[in-house]
Amino acid sequence: MGNLDLITIIIIAANVIISYKGFGEYAFFEKYKFNIGAIQRGEKIRMFSSGFLHVDTQHLIFNMLTLYFFAGTVINYVAPLGFIIIYLVSLAAGSLLSLYFHKNEYHYSAVGASGAVTGILYAAILLQPGMKLMFIFVPIPIPAYLFGIGYLLYSIYGMKNQVGNIGHDAHFGGAIGGFVATLILYPTLFQTNLLMIGLLLIPIVLLFILKKAGKI
Repeated sequence: MGNLDLITIIIIAANVIISYKGFGEYAFFEKYKFNIGAIQRGEKIRMFSSGFLHVDTQHLIFNMLTLYFFAGTVINYVAPLGFIIIYLVSLAAGSLLSLYFHKNEYHYSAVGASGAVTGILYAAILLQPGMKLMFIFVPIPIPAYLFGIGYLLYSIYGMKNQVGNIGHDAHFGGAIGGFVATLILYPTLFQTNLLMIGLLLIPIVLLFILKKAGKI
């Protein structure tokens, strides 16, 4: 974790440049943020451009630090091109799930690389489920696969109870994108980590069961 490859530098730079332009130009921010009404009117570019905008510097730093810590793991397995594919697929999947859950909320808006970054995080967990993760607020090493499952279960809780001003659905969609894209790009995981694939799939299946049952 923590390898700063060229492609990681490019993506971080793009996020920083576009985000800071959005900080300084309200019209630019409004034109390219994720907004349900605008997207339904045909402005599909917002589904991608919003992933390079952030609310503030703290929001930007948090996402870019997370990307920095997990990008190297993914690149080591799928090479830079595979990493780009996972990043963009995760970004798109995060936007699509947000669109699906908020399709009737015409004023719903969001920004941030969280969907794409969560996809990279989930890809890294899928590729190295046994790695240990430790956080300031949880100073005990946690197996990556347990964190991944717990994170998505919390995202379901956040969606159901509208916890905080956080795009839980974009995070979850990004994780789905990262999960699916990684399995397509690295299919040997079906031979080496089938149990982990099944475990990491549990919260994804649960989300759609709850949605179909009208519980979320």
